[in-house]
Amino acid sequence: MTRVDPELIPGARNAIETCLRIQPDEKTTLITDRACSEIGAALAQELNRKALRYNEFILEDLAPRPLVDMPREVLDDMESSDVSIFAVRAQANELRTRMQMTDVVNRRKMRHAHMVNIDRRIMLEGMRADFEEVDRISTQVWQLAGAAREIRATNPAGTDILGRFSSELKWLKTSGIISPNKWGNLPGGETFTTPAQVDGTFVIDGVVGDYLCEKYGDLRDNPLTIVVSASRLREAHCANKALEEEFWQYCHTDENSDRVGEFAIGTNIAVHDVIGNILQDEKIPGIHIAFGNPYGAHTGADWYSSTHIDVVGRKFDVWIDGRQIMHSGAFLLDSLAPPVV
Repeated sequence: MTRVDPELIPGARNAIETCLRIQPDEKTTLITDRACSEIGAALAQELNRKALRYNEFILEDLAPRPLVDMPREVLDDMESSDVSIFAVRAQANELRTRMQMTDVVNRRKMRHAHMVNIDRRIMLEGMRADFEEVDRISTQVWQLAGAAREIRATNPAGTDILGRFSSELKWLKTSGIISPNKWGNLPGGETFTTPAQVDGTFVIDGVVGDYLCEKYGDLRDNPLTIVVSASRLREAHCANKALEEEFWQYCHTDENSDRVGEFAIGTNIAVHDVIGNILQDEKIPGIHIAFGNPYGAHTGADWYSSTHIDVVGRKFDVWIDGRQIMHSGAFLLDSLAPPVV
């Protein structure tokens, strides 16, 4: 049995009790791997402490990595579960297998905690957030964004990007309080949609997503600059030519891999700077976008991509329909509150 680090317990307890709110009559599918075994053990200990029913699967015990398909044992067990937790280190070309899993989640309307690339630091930082407060702020941002025609974001690195939005495409709130309506990443803290159109320059001085995040880490000293026009990636430039080429190839996997499928505002106020891990870094108060899969089942987008890669910057100023809600990466809380009538 893997030894449980007591420092991991507060974050694990937050996941089980606050974020997922697992009830005594519910069953959980817990999916981990060897790289995340300590965190899996902490989650299992909290499930055991509350005498909750669950089945645990370690991916390497079921199939070689990187996975070609999500193991049938996992998918079958999810068919009889109310809740699922996925605490796994991402490997190249496994996005399809995660989509197979979330297809079950979406169809069955399960509460699902998506903890891809969770690590010890995240358990000690983002997973210790006051998720009730994160949810309060996320709700305010969601209400403002949901009525927005356009959102502009700039940062000192040189980002100047404009998103335009359609009332036919829904904004989603994933604050860490997970409901059957939309599975969520943990740590939570963002609201997002599929934009109608995005244009401008985005200087990625934070991180890029998927398996490229672990490979290239924090880009503060070596940013990747991209140009977006009519929601398509038009240019990518970086002193690190390997990153530039790999990012460009990833965004040209299929016909929509270069299309902006997500426009998001991070809302986890417990997260203060980039750590080189997309799971937490995309929750930093600020703007991030993603190319590829628009999560159309939730936003209403009528197109699809087999890929999805987020890009994150630092210290944003953000305006919603001309109303500034953020300066240098900090929410202007008075601007989030509805007007007094």
